[in-house]
Amino acid sequence: GFLVALPVYAQEKEGKKLLGFTTAVFRSQALVEGALNAAKLAPLPGMELKVYLGTKDDAAHTVYRHREGDGGPDGDTIFPRWLFFDRPTPILHSFDAAGKTWHVEADAETDFFATHASRALGVLVFGTLSTILLALYIQLQFDRSRKIAGLVERRTAELLQANRLLEQDNQARHQAEQALRMRERAIEASNNAVIITSAAAPFFPIEYVNPAFERITGFSAQDVIGKSCSILWGQDSEQSGMREILKSGLEQREGHATMRNYRKDGTPFWCEIHIAPVRDDGGKVEHFVAIQYDITETRRYQEELETLANRDGLTGLANRNLLNDRLQQAIVQAANHRETLWVAYLDLDRFKFVNDTVGHRVGDRLLCQVARRLEASLRNSDTIARVGADEFILVLQERADELNVADDLQQVLDAIAKPLTDEGHEFFLSGSMGVAAYPNDGTDAETLIKHADIAMYRAKELGRNNTQFFTATMNQRAMERLRIESDLRSALERHELLLHYQPQVDLATGRVVGVEALLRWEHRELGMVPPGRFIALAEETGLIVPIGAWVLQTACRQAREWQAAGFGSLRVAVNLSARQFSQKDLVESVAETLVETGLDPACLEIELTESLVMTDVERAIGVLRNLKFLGVKLSIDDFGTGYSSLSYLKRFPIDVLKIDQSFVRDITVDAEDAAIAAAIISLAHSLKLQVIAEGVETEAQLTFLRRHGCDQMQGYYFSRPVAPADLLQMLKTGASLTPAAERSEALKQTVLAVDPDPRVGAALARVLRSEGYEVLQARNPDEAFEMLA
Repeated sequence: GFLVALPVYAQEKEGKKLLGFTTAVFRSQALVEGALNAAKLAPLPGMELKVYLGTKDDAAHTVYRHREGDGGPDGDTIFPRWLFFDRPTPILHSFDAAGKTWHVEADAETDFFATHASRALGVLVFGTLSTILLALYIQLQFDRSRKIAGLVERRTAELLQANRLLEQDNQARHQAEQALRMRERAIEASNNAVIITSAAAPFFPIEYVNPAFERITGFSAQDVIGKSCSILWGQDSEQSGMREILKSGLEQREGHATMRNYRKDGTPFWCEIHIAPVRDDGGKVEHFVAIQYDITETRRYQEELETLANRDGLTGLANRNLLNDRLQQAIVQAANHRETLWVAYLDLDRFKFVNDTVGHRVGDRLLCQVARRLEASLRNSDTIARVGADEFILVLQERADELNVADDLQQVLDAIAKPLTDEGHEFFLSGSMGVAAYPNDGTDAETLIKHADIAMYRAKELGRNNTQFFTATMNQRAMERLRIESDLRSALERHELLLHYQPQVDLATGRVVGVEALLRWEHRELGMVPPGRFIALAEETGLIVPIGAWVLQTACRQAREWQAAGFGSLRVAVNLSARQFSQKDLVESVAETLVETGLDPACLEIELTESLVMTDVERAIGVLRNLKFLGVKLSIDDFGTGYSSLSYLKRFPIDVLKIDQSFVRDITVDAEDAAIAAAIISLAHSLKLQVIAEGVETEAQLTFLRRHGCDQMQGYYFSRPVAPADLLQMLKTGASLTPAAERSEALKQTVLAVDPDPRVGAALARVLRSEGYEVLQARNPDEAFEMLA
């Protein structure tokens, strides 16, 4: 046996304290056998079993030892003993317990297996059968497992396939979701408005709008969702584009339109709208998608292009393109209603002078003022077009007769004649106008404009600032005008131009104190061309500048010759045109001419028309002062016919006022003309100016002028304009103020030949000149009376 002792401790603050031991005594023989019996492992005969401690199996260390006797005689064995000649190998097993190593050893005799073979055989047989059965079972289990594995493999393959399909489906769904999100982001990021509406007619309520819609219209999504698209066009529902969009919705088809919409703040904007139906899987239209493009800037650009194409860039009036279109429409309307249509051609008189003197910028601003006055003077149904720098065409409809048209056009001229103001400066303009009527003067736009243009030139020939209606004879005059213009360009080179001089007589002494140089043109075929037929033309074409320089040079040289002949006090007056007056070197040119010719500046008088100096008063004052500084005399011609202001008149450094012949003509029969003439004389004397009356033809006129204190006169009563040689003769003979009839023999006789054929007139002129006559030629009575005026 063996003793087991277990220490017992008491737990104190200082640690464990040994109290004693608990012991137990065990009988090893009984303990081991009990364990073997419990395990049904009782030793067999011929078998030895030992349990010992440590490495020795002596008595001191052996705990248990058991040995049975031999297995028995041979007859008790199943197998002969000789089959078992080897002793079995002992079996040793070690284990640790209670801190010690224990050993269990089993050993047997040589004939152990022979004695106990039956049990082993049973074990063998049982083991074999068990093995076979187990093998069969295992085979069955293997087959079953293989089947299960195959089934699992198939199911696994099916599951893998299903997983692949599911993965593909998930991938496709993911891609679809990504594509959907991409489209959603694209719609959200689009610069164009996107609207999705319900297909429920007739209001098609809005279900979605993108941010661009909110930005363009000013409406938020909350403002419009659930509402009709009519919120965009409001009361402006008569647009054709709006009707087209609604029709597309009702017919459930695609549609497109351009229309005007309104933002939340009420401001309009132009847009293009494309609408398309959205169908479900069954083909039923459930929604509409609309794309809205803001084309406001494009529309504005198109309108600007249209304006540039149809409107004058400066004044905003119609240009030729729009004029032709409207005139064509007006002709068609007049033809359908059997009405008269009037086309007026307006040209601003001497406007080139304004541009040349004050510059085009000021001129442009004045043109804009004129344009506004034209618009204010006519009806909204009339067309006003600017077709040149200072030329306008007016198309007048729905006028009863020529008198009604004349009244309206006179209002236009009156509006133009009112002073124009720019940057504190006043400008005075006038206009000449020609009128042609449909259908009498033409049935197409080109002819009507052409005839109105011809009539306008006739208005200029008759003194400007008037209106002339086209007549058949004007067409012939226009053709002559073209020829005159062509020949005038070479007249100076051919020495066809010459000067005649009309004496100016002092009414107190009756003696000639000055002359006015008047331009004449002796055409090699047409004879003497009246000034009225080419002076205005020279002004328009610019030829008046070189011609005017020639006139000044020639007149000064002639006056110097008269001085050399003993008439040193004789003064020569030269008219300056608007074109000449606008030349920047005018003063220098006059000074050079005086130096070159040697003429005393006091013997040169420069005449300027009243309307010329009033066009730009401030500049005129400056130029006149510079001319006055040279020592020349200055006179205002045609005084009383323009728009002079007394406040300006006293600022002009002038010496002479000339009473226009239009007042002198009826001075003895018209009380108003007489009063005007008397007032001019009184005004001039109060300003210490001299007065010259033009166009004096009768004794009664002369008497009136003398009675009212007029200083000088010129006119047919004393003398017509004469050639330099004739004037010299007049001066030498001491001609004084006597009736012209008493001096007719001393002067060359003049014949006025009237014939429509210029060749006949030229032939007649040659014959008469050979007889010593001065010949004047006219093609019709109008020209003849003009020459006699």
